[in-house]
Amino acid sequence: MKKRILSLGLAVMMAASLTACGGGSKTETSAAAEKTEDSKAADTSAAAEGDTTAAAEGETAAPAEGEAFVIGGIGPITGAAAAYGNAVKNGIDLAVKEINAAGGINGYQVVYQFQDDENDPEKSVNAYNALKDAHMQMLVGTVTSKPCIAVAAETVNDNMFQITPSGSAVECVANDNAFRVCFSDPDQGKASAQYIGANKLATKIGVIYDSSTEYSSGIYESFLAEAPAQGLEVVAEEAFTADSNTDFSVQLDKCKEAGAELVFLPIYYQEASIILKQASDKEFAPIFFGCDGMDGILSVENFDTSLAEGLMLLTPFSADEAGSQDFVKAYEAAYGEVPLQFGAGAYDAVYAIKEAAEKAGITPDMSVSDICDAMKTAMTEITVDGLTGAQMTWNAAGEPEKAPKAAKIVNGVYVMQ
Repeated sequence: MKKRILSLGLAVMMAASLTACGGGSKTETSAAAEKTEDSKAADTSAAAEGDTTAAAEGETAAPAEGEAFVIGGIGPITGAAAAYGNAVKNGIDLAVKEINAAGGINGYQVVYQFQDDENDPEKSVNAYNALKDAHMQMLVGTVTSKPCIAVAAETVNDNMFQITPSGSAVECVANDNAFRVCFSDPDQGKASAQYIGANKLATKIGVIYDSSTEYSSGIYESFLAEAPAQGLEVVAEEAFTADSNTDFSVQLDKCKEAGAELVFLPIYYQEASIILKQASDKEFAPIFFGCDGMDGILSVENFDTSLAEGLMLLTPFSADEAGSQDFVKAYEAAYGEVPLQFGAGAYDAVYAIKEAAEKAGITPDMSVSDICDAMKTAMTEITVDGLTGAQMTWNAAGEPEKAPKAAKIVNGVYVMQ
């Protein structure tokens, strides 16, 4: 991919036109959401020139078919997983703004529309149908695994191209029209065990996982399978569910009693913040190690971030990396916050679409199915130097091929290891 450097003009345009989107807010990010039926034609032209996002839910921009590429996005921008969804929405938006300012894809502008699914599979399918009604041609999403699996069952029937930045369950890309930017759950679990073993972080490992989610269970199972090959002894395997995710005393006591030197947490950041607080109360201080769902823990409301000091996580992106600074500065200027790796993954997803679309030579007047068929082949032929991995490629199974990376929280920031 050609090196992307934000121009001063683009920065000014973004500062003027983008709206900050805080966690849990249903902030509308485009004037397109306010248009009347009489003004749609005029607004379509404006959207093609840079007003690329529509309301989080409800109305969406409706360009004349064949005049611009229409990319849809789906994820939670309200509810418990809002930090992930807002990051993805903003990452897509930023990439689309850049691409349009640089001339678009194959000479055509891109219109971007996003729908809130509240991390709910049924609502995610409803969001997908709303985006189809708004002439979506390619989908970035969904953000979380259960909704992604539900929507993937729809996109394969429609033969619509789908790329998820962060849907990590195996089933998210079970069909040949679907790709992802993140590692799959099994790959994250295996890579975590390999990293812990190769860097000799510990030998006695405790695991606390959520048995009610595909994400956590999938990572846990592959970690458990790989651990012996890395010289790791799993001394405690403690589960919880969505109905018992506020008190982890029993799990922590068992890990402590078993002599765990490191506790592996393949879980989301909300539960992890509670675990860290309760571990501190028990004066239990092993190394804590998580995966990409841990990203966001420093932004948990009322959480004492000093409790996360020394926490490690397998993550493909850090805002403090030298190669991320142009993206981070633009993101902060546009949205008023430091980007999570979910935003970086979404940004990479859009640039992967651009690279594959240009490789395939697609145009927006093609049918959704013809676009998808061309993109399936092109995705296996491109290489992307992205924020979440250098020289990223994709195989026919939709999986990315890139080197895993880990970060450690030091003085309140992620430091790549």
